[in-house]
Amino acid sequence: MADYGSVAALKERLNIEAADTSRDTLLASALAAASRAIDKATGRRFWLDDVPAQRVFNPRGRVASQDDGDLLLVDDIGSITGLIVELGSGGSYAPVTGYETSPDNALADGQAITGLLRVLGTWGTATTRVRITARFGWPAVPDAITEAALIQAARLYRRKDSPEGVTGSAEWGVVRLSRRDPDVWNLIEPYTLPGFG
Repeated sequence: MADYGSVAALKERLNIEAADTSRDTLLASALAAASRAIDKATGRRFWLDDVPAQRVFNPRGRVASQDDGDLLLVDDIGSITGLIVELGSGGSYAPVTGYETSPDNALADGQAITGLLRVLGTWGTATTRVRITARFGWPAVPDAITEAALIQAARLYRRKDSPEGVTGSAEWGVVRLSRRDPDVWNLIEPYTLPGFG
């Protein structure tokens, strides 16, 4: 798992000197928590597998019929290096070559592949399984996700100074912290899968 930002960038946001390492453990913990919270809120992860991993998909409920074939909705794929698609059942699989990645130009646009289109074909029957070997995740962490992680990590780090979710100042008095930061939500909302958030 990767964090969506660096401790150095978080220190800069919090006006902590780069040479001051006394709070690095707390900062790293806040950054990791913020990154995993974004994963949970969006229903996806934005780091890319180092090596291809294998996953098996049941096409039932994952196929959208289109004019030019069936589109299989898959977990985010961030690289076509090592991409292998196979169809089968009962542990026996055969390679598939007649497919296109979707959306068009996803990787070139810095986005993940989210579907495989079987051109003028189908993804099999109710007992068929699709085995995909790929580097799952995103080709690179989007800038908006990094920004959201840093904002949320700074907020989590400061929570040690606001017990019970209450903070205050001489100028404004006591203020209750909101449950969800609106800036973080605005940054991650476009990346949220339907049914999450």
